[in-house]
This record gives sequence, C-alpha cells and structure tokens, in this order.
Amino acid sequence: MLLGRPRYDGGRAVKSVQDQLAAVLAVAVPVPALDVVLTDAAGCILAADIVVTEDIPSRPLATCDGYAVRSQDLVGASPENPVVLPVTHDVWSAADEPFRLAPRQSVLVSSGVPMPVGADALVPVWATDRGAAKVRVVTEAAPGAYVRQVGSDVRAGTVALRHGTRLDARQLAFAASLGYARIRVHPAPRVVILPVGDELVQPGSTRPGVFDANGPSLRTAVQDAGAIAIQVAPVTDDQSRLREMIEDQLVRADLLITTGGLSEGSHDTLKDVLAPLGTVRFDHVAMVPGRNQGIGTLHAGIGESTDNPGDTIPVFSLPGHPVAAQISYEVFVRPALRAMAGYTDIYRPSVAAHAAVGWRSPAGVRQFVPAVLVGSPDGGYHVTPVGDPTRLEDLSVAGLAEANALAVVPEGESEVRFGDRVHCLVLEG
Repeated sequence: MLLGRPRYDGGRAVKSVQDQLAAVLAVAVPVPALDVVLTDAAGCILAADIVVTEDIPSRPLATCDGYAVRSQDLVGASPENPVVLPVTHDVWSAADEPFRLAPRQSVLVSSGVPMPVGADALVPVWATDRGAAKVRVVTEAAPGAYVRQVGSDVRAGTVALRHGTRLDARQLAFAASLGYARIRVHPAPRVVILPVGDELVQPGSTRPGVFDANGPSLRTAVQDAGAIAIQVAPVTDDQSRLREMIEDQLVRADLLITTGGLSEGSHDTLKDVLAPLGTVRFDHVAMVPGRNQGIGTLHAGIGESTDNPGDTIPVFSLPGHPVAAQISYEVFVRPALRAMAGYTDIYRPSVAAHAAVGWRSPAGVRQFVPAVLVGSPDGGYHVTPVGDPTRLEDLSVAGLAEANALAVVPEGESEVRFGDRVHCLVLEG
C-alpha cells in the first residue's frame, strides 16, 4: 500500500491498489433482491432466510411398503406362533385422508404414505405372507419401527437455509420439500462488456485489424463469477457512435465494463464520452500491468440527474491490452461482481508459494505476475513466472494462457529472490 502523500505521474495523482479497490467496491452495491420462482433461483445468492413453517414430516410416514399395526398386537409373534390380522385398507397415496387403525387390525401402506392414526409401527411386507384380506405376521414390531416420526427431518421454526447461501440443486430441493414455490434472492448481475477501438475486429472477421480478445475473455470471466455476460461487438472511437452505443446498453445493464480507449492520444475518446453521462474518474493506479483505470457511475436515464442509487449504473473502464485487462478484472472487477451478486466471500483463494526463480519488481508499485503454481497444502507450493516479470507490458495472451495464478509483489519490495515466499492469487481449481 502506498503511504503518505500521493505520488504524481504526468501531473495525475497515482492511486494505490487498495484505494482503487475500495472505490470499486463502494459502487458495487448488491443488485436489489427479487422474489423469483424456485427454479429461476439456481446459482443465485439467497437474500432472506428460509424458515421451516411446520414440522417435516408433519405426520408419521412409512419408510417402506408394509402393514401399519399397533406394536402391542404383535407381542409374542414368531414363526412358530404367527399373528394373523385383518387387512382393512390398502393405502397407496399420500393424498388419501388418514385412516384410523382399530385394535387387532392392520392397514397395508406404501412407502412414503402417512401412517394411520393409532398405528405406531410398520411390518415390512417381506416379514409377512403378503396377504390382501388377512396378513400373517411372524415377528414382533418395536414401537416406531420403519416409521419416520413427526419432525425427524426438521422442526418448525428452524432456519433451513440462511441468507448468503448460494443456491444449487441440493438447496433448491430442500426449499421445494418445505413447500416454497418462490424465494427471495439477489439476482445475477447483468454485465455489458464493451471493447472500444477502431482497430478491433471480431474473431473470424476477414476485415483487417486486431482480433478482439477482451470481449470473449471477459465474457467467460464474468460468467465464471456467476453473473450474466452480455458481450457487445467492438465499437469505434467515434464520439457520437460510442455515446450512442453506451446509451443503448445502459437499459439492460447492472454494470458496464469497457476496455481500451484509456490512452492519452487524440483518438482515445472514451473519457470525453463518459464524462457527461455520469460521474466517472480516470486514474493512474500504482500497479503493473494495468496502470490506467476508470471507475464511476452512469445515469440509467441519460440526461436525468438522480440521487437514487437504483438509477445509476456502475462503470469500470479497463486497459485495452488483453493481459492488463484480464489482470485488472481479477484484481478489481471480479470482487465487485461477487459483491453485487450478494456473495460475502468475494476474493479468489490465495496461497503462499516459494519462488522458483528470482526477479526484480518496479519500486513503488504492486506487481501482478502471471505465473504457474504447483504443489499441495501438505508439500507446499512453488511458483514460476510466465515470461519475463520485468517486461510484463510485453507479455502476450499466449503467455497468459499458461498461467494459473498471479504472483503478487507488494509496493515496498523491489526484488524477489529464489526461495522467497510470494503471495499468489489462485486463478484455477
């Protein structure tokens, strides 16, 4: 972390990574909670506790096919001294009204069906002669045998699922078993990804230019974070067309990510376009790669000034270089997306690893080095940079593709020596 007075770079104040992350998280408020149909909640974060409203099961249930009996009517039953009981009903549906069992009688029930009133045990069919009018029982039955008792799964008033839980098939099955048709969740944020630059063309295009790598990579990364990615084709630097495109996208976005257009050249118009649309600031951040960053909010209704946070859309402007863009996403955007989706655990896992080689790091900036991490919790970890850590600005997407971690060198350190412990963000697994 940078301490004391801020440094200046070309007349512009340099923000620390910590300050930039704090600013990012300040605008990344959770998407407003919604009541949704149970099956639409998959992958979302629960926004309110799910409380059990009645004991589950609410009535005693048979755990297998058999005959519901009073245990006292079978005292002394054995193969040598079988007990024969009339079968008064055959109950196969849980929708049937509960029957009442008279003394010295039995009711044939199917697995999962409520037990008749007065019955306290079940004799499995395999322990009988499977009679239809009368049943011959050759064994005693202990009270409660083969019966799921009231509240044996969960008691009324219990918090079944706590807010903050990520909902998958198991949690949704639990909620459905409790009778919930709708639940309250933080919906997945809708993220529009907008690459900017006249030189960019879509992969597969025959038009001369540079293939857009940021759109596909960020789309995948956004989806991996649990958000909904809306990838837009690269847009020109022309101010009017760029503004029009941004205005069109805001109506369907909870977050806008732009890449490129952050340089100081006369053709880089993104800053001028965003300025009148909201409150956006562009800074040099004390990190490498990814020095140029933009952050702010845009008015959802262009031209309308409002103090309602629900009417503003966060915007994060990332560098155009694919390596810098991906690293900036990992450091700033991914935690913001997780926070917007309602997660409390918003950061990548991290481990300490021993450097397999040494390298120098620029003074006064935090270095994020794409690297290969190997090892295990028991045997320890080792980390090897991908490419030359002193020339990260030259690292290609081919090199980045080999990395499964980011080795992080703090601002106060200018050299990593062989064997040093290095803090690493784990990108895979």
